[in-house]
Amino acid sequence: MVTGGAGFIGSHAVDSLLARGFSVRVVDDLSGGRLANLAHVLDGGRVAFHEVDICEIPADSPIFAGADLVLHFAGIGDIVPSVERPVEYMQTNVMGTVRVLEAARAAGVRRLVYSASSSCYGANPPVPTDEACPIVTEYPYALSKYLGEQAAFHWMRVYGLSVNSIRIFNAYGTRSRTSGAYGAVFGVFLKQKLAGKPFTVVGDGTQRRDFVYVTDVAEAFVRAALVMQDGMTWNLGSGDPQSVNRLVELLDGPVVHIPKRPGEPDATWADPRAINRDLDWRPTVSFEEGVTTVVENIDYWADAPLWDVESISRATRPWFDLLSKSETRG
Repeated sequence: MVTGGAGFIGSHAVDSLLARGFSVRVVDDLSGGRLANLAHVLDGGRVAFHEVDICEIPADSPIFAGADLVLHFAGIGDIVPSVERPVEYMQTNVMGTVRVLEAARAAGVRRLVYSASSSCYGANPPVPTDEACPIVTEYPYALSKYLGEQAAFHWMRVYGLSVNSIRIFNAYGTRSRTSGAYGAVFGVFLKQKLAGKPFTVVGDGTQRRDFVYVTDVAEAFVRAALVMQDGMTWNLGSGDPQSVNRLVELLDGPVVHIPKRPGEPDATWADPRAINRDLDWRPTVSFEEGVTTVVENIDYWADAPLWDVESISRATRPWFDLLSKSETRG
């Protein structure tokens, strides 16, 4: 079972499970996912698609009956809009997760793997960041994902549901989300490249992100489902962060600079030693190889929103207003 299986990482996880011989049920309400992400596997007889909102899944859902493993990716992933829509984020990322946990428990699944976020470490964590670093949830998206993770481990402690969690740093690659919200840097830049517009680089572009290619991310989740250990939390990153300036160099295009936003880290940098050790996982796709593959598939972003300096300013104004006040309050 893959929730959010028509989405970015979820659809690649479906591919990885099929390659291992599993049959897969996909749950997705298509608010962020796309059936096109599964078009290459839907006719093979081993994938069953269910268009369902996780917030409406009953505990006795027949969709979960007989499922062995659950990879839980479904949720709202855009960070900036969470400042304006905190209730929606809590409802989907927390209570939706609780619905999935209850359905998994009732079905007697062997293991659930939760898709967590490195945003739980806040704007300025120690780097490289290991799993013991303090939790600092600075905006509603980060809080909602962390509370979903805590719910998953609560279900493990109270109800005996076997759970592992992976805190993703910066996943990128083909099929990444192309929603109407202002989102991750790759989607923004790829549409700008398609349109022949300059890349809107935040600040001076020296900020670094721990990018991991999506097929490597999916592989880590499948391994977390199959490993003997449970009750584990792993940070998932390459351990080799790349600057935004390096990204625009590889994408090759003009640049305009926009103001740095409060509450965003100068560097995301995972300490991957635990996941290297426990899952025998290491990234196999270099940053340069990954960017090349994404550019080769750039037409995927043809229907993505085109962001420019003015539209980004409008979209991020609530972020600036609220988080600037938060920093002032200390």
